[in-house]
Amino acid sequence: MTSSAASAHIDDHPDHPLDATERRALRDEALELLRKLVRNACVNDLTPDSGQEERNADTLEEYFAGAPVSIRRLEPRPGRTSIIVTVEGEDPEAEPLTFLGHTDVVPVDEPRWTTEPFGAEVIDGKIYGRGTQDMLGITASMAVVTRRIAESPRRPKGTLTFVGVADEEARGGLGAKWLSEEHPGEFSWRNAVGERGGAHIRPADGTDHVTVTIGEKGAAQRRLHVTGDAGHGSQPYGVTSSIRRIGVVAQRISDATPPVSQDGVWENFVRVFDFDGATLAALAEGSPNAYEAFGDLAGYAYAISHLTVSPTVVRAGEAINVFPSSAHLDLDIRTLPGQTDDDVDAYLRGVLGDIAEEVRIERLISEPASLSPTGTPVFEAITETIAEFFPESTVLPIISGGGTDLRFARRLGGVGYGFALNHRDRTFAHESLRGHGHDEHLHLEDLELTVAAYLRLTERVLLSGRTRRGF
Repeated sequence: MTSSAASAHIDDHPDHPLDATERRALRDEALELLRKLVRNACVNDLTPDSGQEERNADTLEEYFAGAPVSIRRLEPRPGRTSIIVTVEGEDPEAEPLTFLGHTDVVPVDEPRWTTEPFGAEVIDGKIYGRGTQDMLGITASMAVVTRRIAESPRRPKGTLTFVGVADEEARGGLGAKWLSEEHPGEFSWRNAVGERGGAHIRPADGTDHVTVTIGEKGAAQRRLHVTGDAGHGSQPYGVTSSIRRIGVVAQRISDATPPVSQDGVWENFVRVFDFDGATLAALAEGSPNAYEAFGDLAGYAYAISHLTVSPTVVRAGEAINVFPSSAHLDLDIRTLPGQTDDDVDAYLRGVLGDIAEEVRIERLISEPASLSPTGTPVFEAITETIAEFFPESTVLPIISGGGTDLRFARRLGGVGYGFALNHRDRTFAHESLRGHGHDEHLHLEDLELTVAAYLRLTERVLLSGRTRRGF
């Protein structure tokens, strides 16, 4: 470790729980594990035999060797291994807690990196490498806290489970989705904590708000089909062109703006910024220009306030001298909580207007949005934990524009919260723009904060014996 890395730690303020020596010991243990996970290079290119997360499962099993835990490995396909580590609680009525951390990473464009993508180099207080931010740093922190609880002289009242999940980057078909469908009773999905959260939003008034992700938008992918006349490219007279038709479809979809969300999560998000009346009115009307008031968060704000419909793929024709008789346009559509597949199709037909009857709508991947309530024991424990580290900040529940494994916990009747913790300098805008980028890195300050916060959260939930209640 470089000297600058060794000195990177949370400032020793009295409002930070755990003493400095313990925090750094936790961080260093998580860092050592994180470097191994990164170097295993479990790259998921969305094909069934990529990922090979068994390498990270092996590393995690080796890390837990000798600890008083039970370990189970499951794989739907050779090499696509998820590992389940359980610390059994003593009270079946106490709240359980499950850490969901995925172990696969996305591919890299290596020439665009200035560091070795799988070298796990520590430079100037940051660790560089694919997966450090998404989400091996969180996964390593979860594992370290699980081992710490397992080795504590105090047995937890509720059961703690750490799951190193495969295939998250491909929507969980060989990971959390498969586990939730084929092995739903293997561990508790009642209270799940995963990515992301913990970044800061600081509006112009100087207040600080720490994000916790309580839900995520759904997927409603569509393929729009049109037909036209086939014929030789040398004779265009009178031809009904499928390419022209799909172009009109794309234009109408792109020019339309869906209605603005009316849900409480969006309203609370807007309230944080204390906008003037004119800006609030423009946002309520859905004026695209109004989102400039959010600055770097404009793209995120627009995404969480609307059904979003993005044309991403168009296909037509094969030979340059032949008019194609069909064409299709693929749409990446993300739904808000409460919006259904029928709602999406009705919106598309409304936008297409007089050409709607000429367009066939095919449903591709469809998953509903999911949302967890905030009046639960685990969310309360998260709020209390954030208050320990940032006593002058408020907690801001948000939803994610993309998908995570937490949706499977919600689907099975549990709750799922994206929670980590970042230094005040790491704003939500900064963090949301870094996902899957070149030179991916994680500040050691944030690793230290996250592992310390997970320990305090786990102690709150499992050692306090919080009892279950309906929600």
